[in-house]
Amino acid sequence: MGTRATATIGLRSRIEVAERTLAFHFEKPPGWTFKAGQYVDLTLIDPPETDSQGNRRAFSIASAPGEETLMIATRMRDTAFKRVLEAMPIGAAVKIEGPLGNLTLHNDARRPAVLLAGGIGITPFRSILVGAATQRLAHRIVLLYSNRRPEDAPFLAELDELQRKNPNYTLIATMTGMSKSRLPWHGERGPIDREKLTRCLSSLASPICYVAGPPAMVNGLLDALEECGVSGDDLRSEDFSGY
Repeated sequence: MGTRATATIGLRSRIEVAERTLAFHFEKPPGWTFKAGQYVDLTLIDPPETDSQGNRRAFSIASAPGEETLMIATRMRDTAFKRVLEAMPIGAAVKIEGPLGNLTLHNDARRPAVLLAGGIGITPFRSILVGAATQRLAHRIVLLYSNRRPEDAPFLAELDELQRKNPNYTLIATMTGMSKSRLPWHGERGPIDREKLTRCLSSLASPICYVAGPPAMVNGLLDALEECGVSGDDLRSEDFSGY
């Protein structure tokens, strides 16, 4: 899983990956390893402001293990922690502890993986999908990715393009709020519901399902997957509460 460790790392770059969503690329500590899908605890060092939740937050690692930097991505809300993170100068340091968590791809490549993500819940799955393409893993992987609008969908173009790099991977993206979008959309619409799940699962033998996103969405999808006949032993999840 990678050895859990604490390190101080510097900010390399900050990039907008969707409306009100930023990706932060940090230095990767020498010798620091993790598995795709894991997360870190990130602590601000002597921030100019703080709030009742303190200076530490958990973030999925959005970069794949083979990539040069350590990337996290987050929706930018008006909290002290995120104001400090957004204003942080390039080169400024933060402390990380990790890697943590076990939302990692199963080893048995004979069993397909179904990844279900809502919004910023895509971060651990970007790590898994980039890693799978780079390592040429044999796993059949299907990603169902739900957002309100294309403008709100982090890494959407990259995740679409990855299908050309990895023929074992399929993206099914769906939008729930296109009436408020300025962009065209020719893909699926509506939430990830029983109909979409049944259509996806019907072509896959004995899949293992992974769910990440807002807590209400995660709980609803876990229930729906069990109703579709997926065993609780084959369900893995992580919810992303807002802060």
